Amino acid sequence: MEMTNANSLTRESAIQTVHDEVMLNAAYIDGKWMTIEAPATDTADADSYDSNYDLYDSNSGTIIATTRLCTKVQVEMAVNAASAAYPSWSRTAVSTRASYLNAIAEKMEEQFDKLVGLSVLNNGKPIEEAKIDVSDAIACYRYYANLITEQATWSEVSTSESGIRLLKTYAPVGICALIVPWNFPMVTTAWKLAPALAAGCTVLLKPSEVTLLPELMLGNMLSAIKLPKGVVNILPGAAEVGAAMTCHPLIDKISFTGSNAVGEKVMSQAAKGIKDISLELGGKSAIVVCADADIDHACDLIIGGIFTNAGQICSATSRLLVHESIAQSLFDTLKVNTESLQIGDGFDTDTQMGPLVSEQQLNQVKKYFDLAAAENLTCLTGGEILNRQGYFAMPTIYTNVLVTSQLWTEEVFGPILVSQTFTDHAEAIALANDSQFALAASIVSADETAAVEMALQIQAGHIWINEQQIVLPESGWGGFKQSGIGRELGVDGLSAYQKSKHVLLSH
Repeated sequence: MEMTNANSLTRESAIQTVHDEVMLNAAYIDGKWMTIEAPATDTADADSYDSNYDLYDSNSGTIIATTRLCTKVQVEMAVNAASAAYPSWSRTAVSTRASYLNAIAEKMEEQFDKLVGLSVLNNGKPIEEAKIDVSDAIACYRYYANLITEQATWSEVSTSESGIRLLKTYAPVGICALIVPWNFPMVTTAWKLAPALAAGCTVLLKPSEVTLLPELMLGNMLSAIKLPKGVVNILPGAAEVGAAMTCHPLIDKISFTGSNAVGEKVMSQAAKGIKDISLELGGKSAIVVCADADIDHACDLIIGGIFTNAGQICSATSRLLVHESIAQSLFDTLKVNTESLQIGDGFDTDTQMGPLVSEQQLNQVKKYFDLAAAENLTCLTGGEILNRQGYFAMPTIYTNVLVTSQLWTEEVFGPILVSQTFTDHAEAIALANDSQFALAASIVSADETAAVEMALQIQAGHIWINEQQIVLPESGWGGFKQSGIGRELGVDGLSAYQKSKHVLLSH
């Protein structure tokens, strides 16, 4: 996807987009933007409601805009709108639903530079990373438009019984609450929204309040393509809104991406009413570098796996396992390559790693720097917060980290890599699997057969061999253990929003 204007990706142009096109102080309900009013002063919600919520430029730490967040009042309105829209939308022709998904993709293509600019401004991503995000979201809408049209409306199931026919079809799961995180705005929204719409579900979408700017552009696009009112409702809000959605008796399914602590609460709330649930939670993924690996290529994959998006990726390969015979050579090269990374403003085209998303996330990373110091970990490079405007931390590598260290066991969600050496494949596999998480893994080896055999033994939902962390719309995404429940993307992603139905007939 090419830029349409050489001057379109600047901080000034992104701020202008905020002023001209982003609907602040509003929720998208029943096909239109509705002003978020503060609760009446005589209600129980009035005391706890903060009428002003600031959105920040993570590159500078300055306020971009101030808005209002939804309350339970808007959730109730959105549920009613989605409920009213469901009977018609769920019976809409598959070709019609596919056409709307393609129309969303087309609108995103038209707004490509603006969406990239808002992502850089509000999330801190370097321009090239933000471009990949928007392109991935577009591809996801197109993928599910194609997939739903390819799915057979009816299929016949063979049985051992004579004189009968058994038919299978699919029905949408119902009204869905989609809760997406701040680290990949637009992308995780597409992962949930595209299959939900393809299946015939209606939706309440809660984007993260931290990165609202690129997400709110979606409402304008839905109006532009004339999506039937009530099918998608966008609720900018914090934890209160998420809880009101997940607890509502008319919600049939919850799809949540975020931390394990919140995921446990969501799961508990979903239990009341026996709601369908998908959870994509934490990770502490391993990258295994075998003795026969090319050192330079391995370093590229290590750096890409932990420092992309400043390490704020659930699948970040934050545990490095390297064969002892090449460890010193690899660490020497890795140190040089890490220290040569250009850290800076996302709008600077030379930037390779941008800031963390917020002051809160910066403090989270600093906590682990302090823990590392308290544990006397060996720091190969980094280990400090940068003394500059914005939320910048140094890309950091610790060596010979004990598996009992908090930095080894806990998800940091920042640019911190911990490492250990191993002597053989069996030890590497054991170390990789010694985690409460099991989302993803990477293997670097010149022996593809051996690497595939390792992949079969490593507990993870997605494994890369000699490749960067490319995630295709066609590949299912999700993990084992405490990394979550269910799958997104691929055929599995569509199945998450459908229920199978069987009809038995006399022959």
